[in-house]
Amino acid sequence: MRDVARAAGVSRMTVSRALKKDSPISQKTREHILKVVREMNYVPDQMAGSLSTKRSGFVAVLVPSLNNLHFAETVQALTEELEKLDQQILLGHTDYSQEREERLVEDMLKRRPEAIVLSYDGHSPRTIALLTKAQIPVIELWERPPTPIGHAIGFSNSKAAFEMTQALIAKGYRNITFLGEADDCWTRGAARRKGYLDAMRGAGLSTDFVMEIGKPPLSIEDGAAATKRLLEDFPSTDCVFCVSDAPAFGVLSSLVAMGKSVPDDIGVVGFGNFEVSRFATPTITTVSVDPKTIGRETGQLIGKLLSSDAVLSRNLVSVPVNLTFRGSTK
Repeated sequence: MRDVARAAGVSRMTVSRALKKDSPISQKTREHILKVVREMNYVPDQMAGSLSTKRSGFVAVLVPSLNNLHFAETVQALTEELEKLDQQILLGHTDYSQEREERLVEDMLKRRPEAIVLSYDGHSPRTIALLTKAQIPVIELWERPPTPIGHAIGFSNSKAAFEMTQALIAKGYRNITFLGEADDCWTRGAARRKGYLDAMRGAGLSTDFVMEIGKPPLSIEDGAAATKRLLEDFPSTDCVFCVSDAPAFGVLSSLVAMGKSVPDDIGVVGFGNFEVSRFATPTITTVSVDPKTIGRETGQLIGKLLSSDAVLSRNLVSVPVNLTFRGSTK
């Protein structure tokens, strides 16, 4: 900063003020100093600045998967909102592991983020304790947790799966098999299975048609590999309700390769409204939710929380969910 001040012919304090958007300094002086900053490739020490302002300038975001388009679109929309607040994202990948999430939460909190955002797939007791004592906004996404740590933006995965199963039953399906993950304790996938089971039980139908394979998240390959065994274990299946669209596409592809007609012989349903479901042949019936809406709502909520000195009440924001029926069901 001393070098920049000398080159610009101003004091260090003036350079410091020019680097702050809300500082009372003339536009002409600011533009001159910023031109010198760019020419000299000067990068301000944000850590030093954060010591005086007690603001780190970033939001910690933890996602369970890096190859899931929904999480990518959520982070993209959130990033666009945070840029309006001059906030940056520090991204962490939990891989659906509570142990890994716990380590990441601790590491992120050491850097004093302005807020921490994470997908709800259940948390370890220590993660909950760390976040409860963090004294920063905590926002859980993609679910309506029974006991939110702070704020939540999402929907009930159980209710969405329940309503889809009810709709399938109304269409005449009776032997609906649910294809989900085996190692999914406390995840949103487990909530979807619960919704399916509640709907089947409520309709007086068998709840034995459940196949659990692999760890979250299931892939297209997982769905394709499970199809033959699924039909062997549950030969009377008239519809397969998959935990997400990726395995649903795998099931659909495998059924077609086996000579089955979809939906005439068997129906296929996914969850999420991913691109693969919209462009499959036939297109796949699914539960639709907009990940960009979740990202935008999260960014706007963070803006409210950071701009208020008052303690805001807990925010539970519901995002719309739709049952989208397409060519893969009757």
